[in-house]
Amino acid sequence: MKNIFKEQNLKHQDKKLEWKDIQSEMKKKFGLDIYDSWLKKIVFVDEFNNYILISVPTRFIRDWITSRYLDQILSIIQIYKKEINRIEFSIKEKIVDQNDSKNILNNDVEKNISFIKDSFLQYNRFDQNKNFENFVIGSSNKLAFEASKKVTQDLSYYNPLYLYGGVGMGKTHLLNAIGLNLKEKNRVMFISAERFMYHFVKSIKSNEMVKFKDYFRNTDVLLIDDIQFMNGKEAMQEEFFHTFNALIDKRSQIIVSADRPPNKLTRIQERIKSRFSGGLVIDIQNTDFDLRYKIINSKIHELKLFNSIQANISEEIKKFICSEIRTSIRELVGALNRIISFSRIYNKVPSLPETKTILKDLLNLPENKVTIDVIQKSVCEFFKISKNEMLSSRRSRYLVRPRQTAIYLSKILTSKSLPEIGRAFSNRDHTTVIHSVKTIEKLREEDKELNFNIDNLKSKILYNNQNEI
Repeated sequence: MKNIFKEQNLKHQDKKLEWKDIQSEMKKKFGLDIYDSWLKKIVFVDEFNNYILISVPTRFIRDWITSRYLDQILSIIQIYKKEINRIEFSIKEKIVDQNDSKNILNNDVEKNISFIKDSFLQYNRFDQNKNFENFVIGSSNKLAFEASKKVTQDLSYYNPLYLYGGVGMGKTHLLNAIGLNLKEKNRVMFISAERFMYHFVKSIKSNEMVKFKDYFRNTDVLLIDDIQFMNGKEAMQEEFFHTFNALIDKRSQIIVSADRPPNKLTRIQERIKSRFSGGLVIDIQNTDFDLRYKIINSKIHELKLFNSIQANISEEIKKFICSEIRTSIRELVGALNRIISFSRIYNKVPSLPETKTILKDLLNLPENKVTIDVIQKSVCEFFKISKNEMLSSRRSRYLVRPRQTAIYLSKILTSKSLPEIGRAFSNRDHTTVIHSVKTIEKLREEDKELNFNIDNLKSKILYNNQNEI
């Protein structure tokens, strides 16, 4: 039996992957709902020595699959091919027929971009969704946007162009947009500093430094993202310095992004920092409320367009996340994606309290320390009854309404589950909790005085709690 298993396993390793087998396994593992909603959109592109390239229609779908299913998909693939140890993504707006998937590489990588096959190819891809048209402009990034546009109209007008700003401020978006605009008529290279270092080391080990130098020094436009990660690598900085000079001498355009200005770069050669400072240096500042609000509306429109999701987020929630999430556009969009996902799963738009729960790890809000005991004491004091009376089994009207009010406030002001709330009210069943909540919700619509009293109670509880914090 062991020999038979080994033979079958070896057969799996020798042959090329059949994507329809992977699709069948994904349907079994994740179920048809998840498969049809997300995984069906994956198109197999090609298989390399130890990884595969797949295509999805949007960045949103890629991020969703990566965060929730990628490890399990890789495990499925490794059943058929153990050598595969990673999955790379390409963003393609149009769904490509499976029979034509092998033509994607030729269509996606333009003839005028030189590359060393397999090694460089996968890291010189442009995201079609990051273009100038969908870059949202505000006072904080307008100068960077205008300079980036100017570069595409007149190469070497600003050379080098150095863009810097915090995480998630749109630097990579602008570099990608420049590349997209120029790649039709120029040899364009778009790479991160980390990937530049990887290829540098790999070229040394494989004795291919001549190819490495030719590849980078014969380009018309070099875009390098996150240059700060080049810190401390002296040999690589030496090579980069000479590559930089060679490109400037032949009037090739260089665009660099970083998280800080040139003079603040640590463990980077002074002569390199001096070269950066000699070009146009632009700070992409933190976004203001108006820009964040424009970005949210733009992303909602994009999500509706590409994913057929009814992202009917209320103005209250949009303004809330724009007010609370200020440091990163990426976090802002991530927060929106969570809310959209909640709407898709539960088939409803979340309320503001639900939004706070969904985004609790992103929000800098004071921890809610309201307890059921605090609520019970406040309600008893308001209705002038004792806590023992409230928790008793008596069903007198003057006790039932305060009890239902306390249960209702426990539901909306704490994160306790229905059974937990029931236990706090003398081990009442969770159905009693549900009935109490629905009763008060209905009465609040019909009885203005009760509604006013509950709002006052809620405000008093929250005010007292905030002061204690």
